[in-house]
Amino acid sequence: MDKKITFSRLVKEELVSDVTMSHERLLALLSAYIRINGVLSFSNKKIDVYLKSENAKIIKFIYKGLKDNFLTSNISLNYSKKSNNKRKTNYIIEIIDAENLLNELSVNYIEGKISKEIVYDDETISGYLAGAFLASGSINSPETSNYHLEISLVSENYAKWLSRLFAKYHKIEMEPKITSRRDKYIIYFKKGDQISNFLIMIGAANSCMEFENQRAYRDFSNNANRLANLDAANLSRTISKAEEQIMEIKYIDEKLGIHALHNPKKEMLCYFRLDNESSSMSELANMLSKEFGYVITKSNVNHLFRDLHELYIKLRGIEV
Repeated sequence: MDKKITFSRLVKEELVSDVTMSHERLLALLSAYIRINGVLSFSNKKIDVYLKSENAKIIKFIYKGLKDNFLTSNISLNYSKKSNNKRKTNYIIEIIDAENLLNELSVNYIEGKISKEIVYDDETISGYLAGAFLASGSINSPETSNYHLEISLVSENYAKWLSRLFAKYHKIEMEPKITSRRDKYIIYFKKGDQISNFLIMIGAANSCMEFENQRAYRDFSNNANRLANLDAANLSRTISKAEEQIMEIKYIDEKLGIHALHNPKKEMLCYFRLDNESSSMSELANMLSKEFGYVITKSNVNHLFRDLHELYIKLRGIEV
């Protein structure tokens, strides 16, 4: 993925590159986009609608969809440089006298309801949610560990209606959450599996694959790091325990002598431990097994070390 392109933009540009989109899906997409992104202007008892975007591919897709499907000459596309950043361009679609178009797309700015005339099956639900994401959606890069996808809306009632569409989608079970942030209402997902499902739902299969690839790579890296940390912790614990055992063995050897233990396995274990400071219990068990020609388990080794520890305590006269 190009580092200069945000993942949100990658998803949105995939959505508008679909050249096989059905007419029904396109109308649902346009309806959601205009409902969320449209700014109304009233003059001479007429309604004008303005759609704004900084993404040329998105705005050209919306413009072409409107021009190709609605018999009106009152749709125009303009652009202007942003006053605070001359490098960025605002693209604006102007729809003059838009009442008929709004009716045909079942766009209602007063009620929050989503019309069943425009959204009525999985295909149109997918298109409507794709349009909503194009209008005000965002998604964190999958390269981060903070999964988050959201659609920002100005109407609480409309947010509730939009969230209900997910339950009506038959192919995938999803349940978004809603929260408020300042003067907006946010529909959002925070789990990786839910975000992947959403990307599939709205038709962004390539973006979903990129998202899953990044998740898999990071999960692999995290697992490798956790295993490395676990190995380091186990090694540290093994060395710490070995140092304690070596100290006790040396004390026993000083006071009695290892040969005075009168137990071949204990004696050999002492020598093996003194010569192998970082060896684990399992490794010491293998050494003893090879030395004596029969299986000596890790449990046997632990038992031998407990006996040695008790002898050390006795020689030191330490109360337990």
